Amino acid sequence: MQQDAWIAVYIMASARNGTLYTGVTSQLPGRVQQHKLGTFDGFTSKYGCKTLVWCEDHPTMLEAIRREKQIKRWRRAWKLALIEAENPEWRDLSEEWFTVPEGPLSWTQHG
Repeated sequence: MQQDAWIAVYIMASARNGTLYTGVTSQLPGRVQQHKLGTFDGFTSKYGCKTLVWCEDHPTMLEAIRREKQIKRWRRAWKLALIEAENPEWRDLSEEWFTVPEGPLSWTQHG
């Protein structure tokens, strides 16, 4: 997948109403792929946040960082409402971006 600039604030989830991670990046597809493959160490890897459930584009990184900080201060209920308003099915917004590897390393097979 081509890694063009795509500045965004995003939320990854472990499952519907599961653990949430809010992040910001200038390369959304690449960052999501890192989360899915578990190569982005830290919170998302530890808690299995591999589903992109919400994202919001921004023209500049400064604006995106401001928005990320705002959302990180929100109550969990507000974050859930934000996701539900745009993605009530909690589907993976990146499901068509990547070819899922088959076998034991597939992120769909991790428990």
